[in-house]
Amino acid sequence: MSQRTPSTRGKGRPSSPILSRERLSQAAIRIVEKQGYKRLTMASLARELGVSASALYNHVASKRDVLVLIQDRINEQIDCSPFATEPWDEALRRWALSYRQCFIQHTALIPVMAVLPVADSPQTLRMYERVARGLHEAGVDGPDAVDIIVGIEALVFGAAYDASAPTDIFDPGELEELAPNFTRFAAQRPKDPREAADRAFELSLDALIDGLRRRYTDPAG
Repeated sequence: MSQRTPSTRGKGRPSSPILSRERLSQAAIRIVEKQGYKRLTMASLARELGVSASALYNHVASKRDVLVLIQDRINEQIDCSPFATEPWDEALRRWALSYRQCFIQHTALIPVMAVLPVADSPQTLRMYERVARGLHEAGVDGPDAVDIIVGIEALVFGAAYDASAPTDIFDPGELEELAPNFTRFAAQRPKDPREAADRAFELSLDALIDGLRRRYTDPAG
C-alpha cells in the first residue's frame, strides 16, 4: 500500500498573504508614488499585494476607501503634539514644519490628498481638531480657525513641491535682460536647492504667523 506524501505547506499557513488596512495603505502609496494616481485601481492594488481583487473587499468597499486609508496613514505621521506644550504660534509653526516634511516624502500624493474630503478619516479629523482647539484656546474662533488651517496647508503643499525643484529652476537662459534684478537676486540664494527651498518656506511661514500673532494678540490690531 502506497503512503501519502506529506503536504509541503505547514499547518495553519495561509495560502495567500494576510491583508490588513496598514498593508493596503502602504501598497496603495507605493503604486501612486511609482506609477501615478491614475494607475491606482482595485485590480492594480490586488496585484501589488499578491491577492485576488475580491479579497480586498473584505477591508475596503471602493477606491475612495483606499484613498481614506492613505490619507490617514500619512496624516497620522504629522506632529500635532506641540499644541499640548507650546504657545499657539510656536505650535502652529512646528505643525506646519512637520506637515511639509511629511509631504516632501509623499509629493506624488498631494494632488489627491489636498482635495480629498475628510469624511471617514479619523486620524485626519483628530489632527484638525487638535489644531482648531489650539487656535480656539488662543482666541481664534469660528471660520477663522479653519481658514488658518487651509492657509497653512496651501503653503505647505506648494513648499513640499518646491523642495524637489531643480537647481537651475530660476536660470533665465538667454533672457536675463528681461529680469535682471530677479536673476541677480536668485543667484544670491543658497546653491543647495533644498536649503533654498527650506529658507523660502520658513520665511513665508514666519511672516504668516507673525501676521496672525499681531491680528489675534495685539489689542490695537
